[in-house]
Amino acid sequence: MTRVAAIDCGTNSIRLLVADVDVAAGTLHDLDRRSEVVRLGQGVDRTGRLAPEALARTLDASARYAEICRALGVEAIRFVATSASRDAENRADFVDGVRALLGVEPEVVSGQEEAALSFRGATGVVAARHAGPYLVVDLGGGSTEVVLGTREPEAALSMDVGCVRLTERHLLGDPPTDDERAAALRDVAAALDEAAAVVPLGRTVTLVGLAGSVTTVTAHALGLPSYQPERIDGAVLAVPDVLAACEDLLGRTRAERAELGFMHPGRVDVIGAGALVWHAVVSRVRDEVAAAGGRLEGVVTSEHDILDGIAWSAAERLAR
Repeated sequence: MTRVAAIDCGTNSIRLLVADVDVAAGTLHDLDRRSEVVRLGQGVDRTGRLAPEALARTLDASARYAEICRALGVEAIRFVATSASRDAENRADFVDGVRALLGVEPEVVSGQEEAALSFRGATGVVAARHAGPYLVVDLGGGSTEVVLGTREPEAALSMDVGCVRLTERHLLGDPPTDDERAAALRDVAAALDEAAAVVPLGRTVTLVGLAGSVTTVTAHALGLPSYQPERIDGAVLAVPDVLAACEDLLGRTRAERAELGFMHPGRVDVIGAGALVWHAVVSRVRDEVAAAGGRLEGVVTSEHDILDGIAWSAAERLAR
């Protein structure tokens, strides 16, 4: 048994998982799993740089995570940074700050590796209850990873569409106007065309959605009065219910979204874009599966995601 810490620093949030992992037995036991919205990717799509205030928020959260790791006696930490850090000219400031706080080098991973880690984290649990091939979709703030496989990833692509990027680029109205929605949809449709050229979406048997936008849409579709991960994790929703929940969230004002008991305050302004992306992905996969002669029966939501994949990889590194 190895005690490891996995940190996933994305465009919108930074998340921590401390877990005991037994590589030989294939078990992972959570000790602490948490998330903070820090919006590291604030303005990166426009400026190409990490904003000083966004960097400060992220490093403050990293300092808190360092204290938790010390208190729980972790043996290894793997810190993975994704879309915003890949895109920023001044990412060295971020890397230096994290190294000073946690004593490890943050790894600014490629979109392909991000997809593989998400696939590993999600399918480790989903595979026990659902048949493959699995299409795992990790819908983040700056990018969305799409990866297909059964036992391991067979095809993957990282698309430069995410809830923060599309909000800042297009969805400025409250609620977004029809023109804004159309412009955002064009970006997502173009990205999905690129994905479909690489990833055979029509082979999907189980569609699995990961990350905060997807879990929030799921909470809305389930009508939850508060955020309840035990009900969200593993939930299987009919395609029409997913699409209806997406449409409703996109059409609401920010004040109306904020009134929803399951809504994280840091997601209020970007969930519309997240819902738009998820609606487009689910619709496209449904249509591709139908064109291949199949039927997408439902959509699975998983709370097990890239964090779990990072934890497994950290433990395996120690075991080697």
